[in-house]
Amino acid sequence: MKPEKQTIPFTPYQKFVIFLLTITQFSVILDFMIMSPLGDMLMKSMNLTTTQFGLAVSAYAISAGLSGLLTAGFADRYDRKSLLLFFYVGFIVGTVLCGLATSYWLLIGARIFTGIFGGVIGSISMAIITDLFDIHHRGRVMGFIQMGFGASQVLGIPISLYIANLWGWQSPFMLVAGLAAITGVLIFSKLQPVTKHLALQHDRNAFQHLWQTISKRHHRMGFLATALLSLGGFMMMPFGSAFAINNLGLTNAQLPILFMLTGIGTLIIMPIIGKLSDKIDKFKLFTVASVWMMVMVVIYTNLAVTPFYLVVVLNIIMMMGVMSRMVPSSALVSAIPDMQQRGAFMSINSSLQQIAGGFAAAFAGMVVVQKDKTSPLQHYNTLGFIIVGITLLCIYMLFRINVMAKSKAKESTL
Repeated sequence: MKPEKQTIPFTPYQKFVIFLLTITQFSVILDFMIMSPLGDMLMKSMNLTTTQFGLAVSAYAISAGLSGLLTAGFADRYDRKSLLLFFYVGFIVGTVLCGLATSYWLLIGARIFTGIFGGVIGSISMAIITDLFDIHHRGRVMGFIQMGFGASQVLGIPISLYIANLWGWQSPFMLVAGLAAITGVLIFSKLQPVTKHLALQHDRNAFQHLWQTISKRHHRMGFLATALLSLGGFMMMPFGSAFAINNLGLTNAQLPILFMLTGIGTLIIMPIIGKLSDKIDKFKLFTVASVWMMVMVVIYTNLAVTPFYLVVVLNIIMMMGVMSRMVPSSALVSAIPDMQQRGAFMSINSSLQQIAGGFAAAFAGMVVVQKDKTSPLQHYNTLGFIIVGITLLCIYMLFRINVMAKSKAKESTL
């Protein structure tokens, strides 16, 4: 029998860093997610068509992806704390501009501005995690960081809808900006500089550094795996609410409750998966979660009118599979780059994740059909089978990355 890996407790400072990065991720994810539940209110108050609203949502993802690519070459040339603070301040300014927008084009401009800064924050956070925590404890850390996604569902959507109904659609953006401002002060005053990677830098310029990061074959494998994971993960999301209302028979009043309960389930499962990821083989955990997700996606996308309680249960079970893939896959992919190229790798990786998510949403729009505003969605189950095919490719890609990660770990111990 193999000896059980010992779990070393985090230091108080490490716990603070985990908390700080979790709140940072929460604010960035919440800023992106609140656009969806505010859709109806925004379209009515600004007289937007569905096409215009879709552009307002995609403007963030596109600008975020391009920003990540453009800044990748510079990501490893500065103190990661300074870089995080710079982009987080820009994100706060952009979020305030969203809340102050009085026309469609001002809103588009504000979303692009916010995406330019917000799209890089996740990759910087990942680089900090990878610098401060070794591979054996990284899964546990990422389990907590990914709680930002669940917390944004539990708190973000219900609270955003509530205060938007009281004070208008602009108020949720101001709420996010206020929370982010407090977090920014903590980053400035309490986070220590993260500069160990600077000692490993060479005299390449930013574009050479970017090219060196892209040109490595094992890096490209990591990028492809991330893109495939995002394609499968984002396809169902844009039409989730419409499917729940028009196919499953839920009401608009039940939607926030559905998101909240699903988010609570995510908050509970993510730390557990993070701990498991540090104790058992990450690829095996990813494979089990992927198979779980594939089964639930096929079941869920073929449902007709369903009782609310059953929709909640099935949603939670399905999201357990979806989210449980994220921790082991993120930990495995983070093991690919060397420290001196980690920031650039994470930045490109994050950019591809967002760009792939945008393509997934656009592709889903071509597959799913709705005859009129109240009729059931057609071909949503086709989307489910496509996701199954993409997930099988993801398992193969993560298998290859797992082999590479183990080989690299073995070489470092010699």
